[in-house]
Amino acid sequence: MTAIRRNLCVLFADVAGSTRLYEKLGDAEALRAIGRCFGCMQHAVLFYKGRVIKTIGDEVMAVFDSAADGMLAASDMQQRIDSLPPLGGMKMAIRVGFHFGPAIDENNDVFGDTVNVAARMAELAKAGQIVTTEASVDLLPELLRRRTRDIDSLTVKGKEIDIRVHEVIWQENIELTMKSESMVAVDSTQARVRLRHGADEIVLSAERPAVSLGRDLMCDIAIRDGSASRNHGKIERRRDKFVLADISTNGTYVTFQGEAEFLLKREEIILRNRGRIVFGHAWRSAADETLEFVVET
Repeated sequence: MTAIRRNLCVLFADVAGSTRLYEKLGDAEALRAIGRCFGCMQHAVLFYKGRVIKTIGDEVMAVFDSAADGMLAASDMQQRIDSLPPLGGMKMAIRVGFHFGPAIDENNDVFGDTVNVAARMAELAKAGQIVTTEASVDLLPELLRRRTRDIDSLTVKGKEIDIRVHEVIWQENIELTMKSESMVAVDSTQARVRLRHGADEIVLSAERPAVSLGRDLMCDIAIRDGSASRNHGKIERRRDKFVLADISTNGTYVTFQGEAEFLLKREEIILRNRGRIVFGHAWRSAADETLEFVVET
């Protein structure tokens, strides 16, 4: 089949808390419960003239010709699942995310940035929630747009700028929690962190949201210390914050100004104020290779 590039609404839906289901109900009963959820989700897809692309574990991927069909199917899924009786005292729930945009449709599979964004929306959703992008909401008829509410601008992996995210209100009689007009919005585009490594300085911001760290010369900041891993970690912008993530063997040692040094190992932490980062061992002297940071908001 020839690959076709066209606009599609890509939707991901997965069963929330499936691991706990298996632990509490046992494999056979949990599998039946997830199968019932799949049945509800697939019926909703077909009712709104969608197409199930694949099922992966406890997740369904489907496509629709319009954002409206995707939203209606997502709401129908939630209503069907919500009507299921509890099993073993556990109420079934799903998380749904969708996004409309250009995608490559080939051999009953779909590829491209739209798929990645839709998957990220599903990751952001909580149990019983539907999350989508503002770009998708803008394509909805007015009556459907009224059934959505703005959540926030969020950083999405692989995107240079933040994406405005909305929630779909699928319950018939939900009391909406509106944002207070007195709240002052944080301008996340102004957040920056200055990184100094030797004589080099890199500024992370909305324009440059991430850097990789490690001994590999392909890393954005190449570390010469033999205690560092080839791919040691990264620093990335998430909304108005900057997160240091360690994926190394020996860990990353972090010091915030005026505080004690601590070890970060296979963990993440939000950088604040100013401080020092050492790779693979604790800081010993000014001769150590360090990465200094200053957070500017």
